[in-house]
Amino acid sequence: MTIEIRKLGPGDEAVLAKVAPGVFDEEVRSDLTRRFLAEPTYRILVALDGDLVVGMVTGFTHFHPDKEEEFFVNELGVEDTYRRRGIGTELMQAILDEAKVMGCKEAWLGTEHVNKPALGLYRSLMSEEDSEEEMSVFTYKLDKR
Repeated sequence: MTIEIRKLGPGDEAVLAKVAPGVFDEEVRSDLTRRFLAEPTYRILVALDGDLVVGMVTGFTHFHPDKEEEFFVNELGVEDTYRRRGIGTELMQAILDEAKVMGCKEAWLGTEHVNKPALGLYRSLMSEEDSEEEMSVFTYKLDKR
């Protein structure tokens, strides 16, 4: 079995029509797919087994008046039966390489402290210059305000 890692862009909407369960948290919507792929600073890379998406990673660049543009890795997902085959590592390395090509000097992400598989993956990609920081995430339900 050969897994292809592929960066998607405008015109690749049909690739996300056949996605293995568990790769995304929710059902992929065509309207959001078109919008996502049209954003010049957004990236999605997928792992394909033939025409079936078995993994994905997404991210985007952002900047601030006092900070250079950096890359935020938003989400990584691999279908359960494809885990422990190096696909997550390949996807992460590919999106970090893409962030570098985009001119970013730093990339960052967050995950839950209880997500042991993700912590193991992300730690395995670290170099001496990288850091792991404790942080809290706050979620505000805006439709309830």
